[in-house]
Amino acid sequence: MHTFYGTGVALITPFKKDHSVDYDAFRRLIEFNISSGVDYLVVNGTTAESATTSKEEKLQLLQVSKEVNRGRIPLMYGIGGNDTSEVLGRISGTDFQGIDSLLSVCPYYNKPSQEGIFQHYKAIAERSPVPVLAYNVPGRTGINMHAKTSVRLSTIKNIFGVKEASGDLVQALEIIKNTPDEFLLISGDDLLAVPSISIGAVGAISVLANPFPEKFSEMIKAAIQSRFQQATHILKDFIEINPLMYEEGNPVGVKYLLELMEICSSEVRLPLVKASSSLQVKIRDAYSNSHNHLQKV
Repeated sequence: MHTFYGTGVALITPFKKDHSVDYDAFRRLIEFNISSGVDYLVVNGTTAESATTSKEEKLQLLQVSKEVNRGRIPLMYGIGGNDTSEVLGRISGTDFQGIDSLLSVCPYYNKPSQEGIFQHYKAIAERSPVPVLAYNVPGRTGINMHAKTSVRLSTIKNIFGVKEASGDLVQALEIIKNTPDEFLLISGDDLLAVPSISIGAVGAISVLANPFPEKFSEMIKAAIQSRFQQATHILKDFIEINPLMYEEGNPVGVKYLLELMEICSSEVRLPLVKASSSLQVKIRDAYSNSHNHLQKV
């Protein structure tokens, strides 16, 4: 089985009350996820608030991840941006020992053409010493990487797949249909993970795996093994709580949930703000309703 089949957890970055990084909480979160059965770690992705962590903090979070993981499961590290030259510089300045792959988001804000997206990823693949996973998330970047562009990326030796978070299963199917089996499609949407696997995806990079690593991993394993009735049964338990994770921006919701579980604080950095009182009530209610099904604490 490929290194990046199954459940990857898109790790949050815990903060203290003064908004400094809480590395002790980060260590606990990593250990919680590894011991609960996730298949790989994703460090410094969108859910990690990478837009508001410094270069030094990113490197320290990476170092802590390596130290806690000790090579037990694969580690994927996020380096992305909308300035190709700057991204290449960060790749060159990173120690890739202990890193198994690179996750890189589509360039955002400047809205390049499909050719521009392709050339951006081609340059990254040529610079990266580890395999690259492209990341299409038009809800954040402002531009959709078309299926045809993903298919073109599959011809680049050092790009092994795409994290697809467009919410478009037809687009996902088109990518799967027109790429080699070794080019992986990984779901970037927790609620679409099971249907994505049913059409050929190999797993998911998950926000919900932060608080629910055991149950989410169980769901993904069931789907990969074509036990879709069991996978769908678990998926239904996530339906109420999942949209609350995004209602006021990710990772606002999931951090409040992790605070309820006493794993870390719910602090976020501006321009994000902590969950409103009304959202807190909804998350508490949803967690209470699903607690027995989703979590053994």
